[in-house]
Amino acid sequence: MKENKLIIDPSIAFSAVQQQKVIIPNKHGEKLVGILHESGTKEIVILCHGFRSSKEATAIVNLAAALENAGISSFRFDFAGNGESEGSFQYGFYWREADDLHAVAQHLREANRVVAAIVGHSKGGGVVLLYASKYHDIKTVINISGRYDLKTGIEERLGKDYMERIRKDGFIDVKKRSGSFDYRVTEESLMDRLNTNMHEACLQIDKECRVLTVHGTADTTINVADAFEFDKIIPNHSRTRLRLVRSLTE
Repeated sequence: MKENKLIIDPSIAFSAVQQQKVIIPNKHGEKLVGILHESGTKEIVILCHGFRSSKEATAIVNLAAALENAGISSFRFDFAGNGESEGSFQYGFYWREADDLHAVAQHLREANRVVAAIVGHSKGGGVVLLYASKYHDIKTVINISGRYDLKTGIEERLGKDYMERIRKDGFIDVKKRSGSFDYRVTEESLMDRLNTNMHEACLQIDKECRVLTVHGTADTTINVADAFEFDKIIPNHSRTRLRLVRSLTE
């Protein structure tokens, strides 16, 4: 089961701009792989994918296409352990992904780019909010379908007895619908998620940072109520409720 769903107009087509693969090391020495969509602007938008996803997710690719059509450069990349990037997949590690995003932002700045905004979908939505709470150097943040309480959604994915199982074995192997192995949840990664407090982090976001939350009113994975929780605590916040007319899984 993927982390979230987002509807983007499928008629959006890529404009004829340059696309270039870029490799950026994170602070752990792992190579992060991304695609630069070069529209000729100094300003650039960074796009962050969701759980068990990648820079090739339909939602992320379509967002890059929409930015291209608007004449805006963008960069979509794989977090460590996802897609083409090095490292092992981890169930939690939201803060570590925020650090991956920081490595990307720093690389782009060193290339004389101005990071105009960071956009995150689903788990990536949580990551961009954590980034804003820690680094305070990007003033426009867009959270698409991010989860407010990271203690929710676990039982649906791992089962009601997940704590007993992981304390007994130290891990839980999650299987696909076909019954084949999908990924492993370690006790460390589970506790990392449970101990990540989005509420406390969002209180640290600067008042000058503009935050937009976009969330589907028909979202069955992460309830739209999460968007209203973010709205209560983020200082400079607005929200757009996007009704999902059909399903599009990452």
